[in-house]
Amino acid sequence: MANTRLNYSLQTQICIGEFVLKIRLKRVGGKNKPSYRIVLADSREARDGSFIEQLGLYDPKTDPPTIVIDTEKTQEWIAKGAQTTDSVSRIIKTHENQSNQKDA
Repeated sequence: MANTRLNYSLQTQICIGEFVLKIRLKRVGGKNKPSYRIVLADSREARDGSFIEQLGLYDPKTDPPTIVIDTEKTQEWIAKGAQTTDSVSRIIKTHENQSNQKDA
């Protein structure tokens, strides 16, 4: 019930234009060992600040880079009006290409 209310209020605020939700990277990991969480956050929050929902993980230090994305949730938020950053857009395309190659 509370989750539905939260989604409804967020969708209402997105449509009204009170704030913009972004799907972006949140840096985690140690010094010189970056890894990232793909999160849904208010665009006014700091890069490593609070977020609404975690949608995936990205680790650029592995070979090949590790990408884990909940595509259903991501597409759902994009349909509701959330915007992706350029970096996340590239990561999503790479993830789609990797999953297509595995299927073939």
